Amino acid sequence: MLAKVYVTLKEGVLDPQGSAIQHSVELMGIEGNSAIRQGKYFEIAFNEDVSREEASSTAERIAKDVLANPVIEDYRVELVTSK
Repeated sequence: MLAKVYVTLKEGVLDPQGSAIQHSVELMGIEGNSAIRQGKYFEIAFNEDVSREEASSTAERIAKDVLANPVIEDYRVELVTSK
């Protein structure tokens, strides 16, 4: 079992790295995008004996308590069966 965790800044939180990337894209002459926001991606691998429910609750806890700053960031957890 694999948990994929996506952490992004909340709407309205200043994103200077995203703004710098957006500026670079504009300098490259690429048009048609209105904003670029940056984020973080994590993978958490669970042993085969861990149930889906346990993996889900553990990944949620890790995301909330360790990976994301709940004041300025949102997170999303997806569980997938690892190959």
